[in-house]
Amino acid sequence: MPGIGQSGASPAPHPDSLGVIISMPPELARELSAWRELFGGPAVAAIPPHVTLVSGRAKGSWAEAAEHVRTVARTAAPFDVSLRGTGTFAPISPVVFLNLVQGVENCLDLHEQLLAGPVEHMLDFEFHPHLTIAHDLDEDAMARAEREMADFAADFRVNTIGLYDYTHGGWSLREELKLGGDRES
Repeated sequence: MPGIGQSGASPAPHPDSLGVIISMPPELARELSAWRELFGGPAVAAIPPHVTLVSGRAKGSWAEAAEHVRTVARTAAPFDVSLRGTGTFAPISPVVFLNLVQGVENCLDLHEQLLAGPVEHMLDFEFHPHLTIAHDLDEDAMARAEREMADFAADFRVNTIGLYDYTHGGWSLREELKLGGDRES
């Protein structure tokens, strides 16, 4: 999800944007950001590492779509994710990613539940849970990212999902929603 930013003063949501992601724990986010910057430069590291569940828009009212996301979060249980090694969408899409080997079914279930309401996923490709490491870089940088991250492994617990809105040229956190509970912040 390009341009994910920090939450702050919240203008009215953009009617044609709604994103839901899984953020990384802070220490893992710092490590992955450093790797991403190594492969793609400082601008790449400005986008925090994440797993996208939905990158799209509200089908009708943003408020109704956001309430649906809250409901999905309340009914979902926390789960574990394991990241192991790399994969790529090349030649279809110039992306190198970290594989989810645990938590895939949970992400697929969340994705389907989110789309069962007034939320639309706007990507041209079938949903495949992953964590992007390199995107749209030259061939050497893409190959290097795939090779150097091949043995990467990390595990973390997903306790929240973030509800985002695209405003002022970037994605902004609207709410961090506890799985099985209420808002985090």
